[in-house]
Amino acid sequence: MQDNLLVTLIVFLSAAVISVPFFKKIGLGSVVGYLIGGIIIGPWGIGLITNVDSILHISEFGVILLLFLIGLELKPQRLWILKKPIFGLGGLQVILTFFFFFTILSFLGMEKSQVIVISISISLSSTAFALQLLGEKNELKTMHGRSVFAILLFQDLAVIPIMAILPFLTESVADPGSQGSIKQVAVATGTILTVILAGRFLARPLFKLVASSGNHEIFTALSLLIVIGASLLMDQVGLSMALGSFLGGVILADSEYRHELESNLEPFKGLFLGLFFLAVGMSINLSEVLKDPILVLFSALILILVKATVLFFIGKISNHSNETSLNLSVTIAQGGEFAFVILGVGVSLSILPKERADLVIAIVTLSMGLTPILGIFKDKIAELIFKKDQNFKEDTIEEQNRVIIAGFGRFGQIIARMLFVHRIGFTALEHNPDQVNVARKFGYKIYYGDASKLSLLRSAGAEQADLFILAIQDIDISIKVAELIKKHFPNLTIIARARNREHVFKLMELGIQIIRRDTFASALELAGETLRKLGFMDSEVEKKIKKFRAHDELTLKGQFQIRNDEKEFIKFSKNSMHQLEVAFEADRQEKEGKLSDQNLSSL
Repeated sequence: MQDNLLVTLIVFLSAAVISVPFFKKIGLGSVVGYLIGGIIIGPWGIGLITNVDSILHISEFGVILLLFLIGLELKPQRLWILKKPIFGLGGLQVILTFFFFFTILSFLGMEKSQVIVISISISLSSTAFALQLLGEKNELKTMHGRSVFAILLFQDLAVIPIMAILPFLTESVADPGSQGSIKQVAVATGTILTVILAGRFLARPLFKLVASSGNHEIFTALSLLIVIGASLLMDQVGLSMALGSFLGGVILADSEYRHELESNLEPFKGLFLGLFFLAVGMSINLSEVLKDPILVLFSALILILVKATVLFFIGKISNHSNETSLNLSVTIAQGGEFAFVILGVGVSLSILPKERADLVIAIVTLSMGLTPILGIFKDKIAELIFKKDQNFKEDTIEEQNRVIIAGFGRFGQIIARMLFVHRIGFTALEHNPDQVNVARKFGYKIYYGDASKLSLLRSAGAEQADLFILAIQDIDISIKVAELIKKHFPNLTIIARARNREHVFKLMELGIQIIRRDTFASALELAGETLRKLGFMDSEVEKKIKKFRAHDELTLKGQFQIRNDEKEFIKFSKNSMHQLEVAFEADRQEKEGKLSDQNLSSL
């Protein structure tokens, strides 16, 4: 048995190591790599692994950990703020999608109870697939990423009433059954409250006790115990294990152990998520697909098309842009892992024949496998469509002012507000259509256009302007605009925003004198507040902040001179830090000396 376990692990690791890098290399992403690897090693491929159901069940722990870690990022207060998108977007998506599928399947002449079970099951999406794809593209915190998360969270919550109403669809259910369903809802509600109270009043003292022992391994073990315990408790009362882990994460989100929990569980999440995607690939029943491959493929595409259409509509009525709505529609247009559970219950209650459930499962699984590929096509098409649209919609500028602001994000807006209250005219340029729309809602007069185009700069009055505020966030575009101005408008003074020191050096190479880094001033202010809270007097803090700023400016100029010599750069930076320490130490000793003199004179 031990040998079989080791062989199974070797097979899994080999499939992942070979397929995932290859498919990421050709641009299809890691999820497709896991799926293809799973198909190859599974019972419908070369048959190295046959016990797919048990592996799929174990691998769901990856989804559980993923939801727990996401919960850790959401404090209860923030979750309450999200109630509108969760129940608004999520509820609308499930209801509309169910209605469309119910209508389509009813026309096919299926029994109403079967239509309801299938429509409900395919209305839900895959949490694991969607969040993994968003994470790979760093889109979890984008507008469509937040909408995706809200909808998925509602779907997890919807599983509770869905599982409760399934018994009502069987003709053999009597009144006691309905009472049992009501009892199930009551037990589910009680379990959720139990998890919340246990997390609030039991988990934190346990973590405090274990943390005080200084044993890192036991802390990790306790973290896993809480995640597994909450998930298993939910599973025992017929709820989603993922919902239990998510609730556990939310409860601990504002605890002092949040970051430690994240670092401990992150490796397990990646490992089990990979196993989950491999198991999904292995579960694709190729024999069912090969019975009528055209029907399965066509049905999977219809499933994706219907859900994508509904999601795009929801995005538009939620005031999302076309691009954001398209991203939302493609990300969660697939079927989900909950379909396997709901269809399985449907078979056990004799609502669905097993052959039909297997066919739907094959369709759902294929839709999950197609999602990453469709996402790649979507990115290519969207880039062409929206880039084309942007080129045609560039605004005509009919005014010229003393100041031009390029980049109207958070940085540029603060400068614009200062100019506005002093009644100084400015021309604002922004290349992000979403940002333009948002700024216009707040009353700003802003022009849509690409500041790296010479024609736009001329129409904005760069030849007559006194100042050009370079507030563009993207470093490459920022440098391109700066080069263009230096070449064609050499008398125009540039005041530039820089993301980091590397950006500063590139701007200095162009001869730009006035440069301010994004976070330097705010970080210094916060450092000053920290010193005040530690007992330093206001006059002392102001003096120290002023000295630190001046020293850093000198260091920056020195680093610029040797920026291409890494060895000298590091040596110079260390020496500069030492000089700063010496200077502050001298101040400290001077202060202590004065205090001693005052004490002696008072004696």
